[in-house]
Amino acid sequence: MTVLRSGVPDTVPGRSLDVSAGGVAAVLAGEVSPGENVAVELRLPGAAGPLRTRARVRHYDKLKAGLEFVGLSAEQQSAIRGCGEKAKSELRPAPTEAIVGAPSGVDLHAADSSQVPARKRRRGRWIFLFALVVILLAAGWWRWKRGWEVLESGLPRNEDAAVQPEARVPAEAMQKLVRHRVDPEYPAAARPENLQGVIVLDVIVGRDGSVVGVQAKNGPEVLAKAAEAALRWWRFEPYRMNGQPAVVETTVAVEFQP
Repeated sequence: MTVLRSGVPDTVPGRSLDVSAGGVAAVLAGEVSPGENVAVELRLPGAAGPLRTRARVRHYDKLKAGLEFVGLSAEQQSAIRGCGEKAKSELRPAPTEAIVGAPSGVDLHAADSSQVPARKRRRGRWIFLFALVVILLAAGWWRWKRGWEVLESGLPRNEDAAVQPEARVPAEAMQKLVRHRVDPEYPAAARPENLQGVIVLDVIVGRDGSVVGVQAKNGPEVLAKAAEAALRWWRFEPYRMNGQPAVVETTVAVEFQP
């Protein structure tokens, strides 16, 4: 027996004990309530097809239910009587489908099949939501990657990087020409070993004052990389030789403390 409650079919196994033109007695593995109007489908021995009709729950106690037929047609009554004693002795355990509150003439198979499109629609909504999340994640990743590309595009790419420095300038002299300084961040990877110290870097400054080359000369690699990344953002006043901007090399030291 299938009972439809709150729009959800609930399959309840059971077997028929007795059937007559007045109703059917059955043992159910579920609960029903007296007074409920249901639609019932019975499969009678020797009958060409299932018998479908409406019924009202008259009795229910300890898994035993009595259902009274409502609106049984003359043809259906004749089919039940035709089974006679054979129906009582040979009636196999048969699925009894009852849909609580079902209207007259309801097609139980149609009612069950109506749930299939609903499940498909729910599955389709989940697939759509999953695809939407994947698209949003992909778009977010692309925006993040594009943002880094734009950020990196702001790093100086001066042709002077391929030019040999024209002079080496003492660190003290170049420090006076610093216009913009970026302090390196202490790398998280250096914290487990509590790394610290001073990193010395060779820096090439272009004619426009931008850093076009930088290389650490000492220290742990993790600190050296952090220092190099910070120095690329430094800006100097152009160093002039004979009144003209020149490409120069200098030394910069940065200190790391955990």
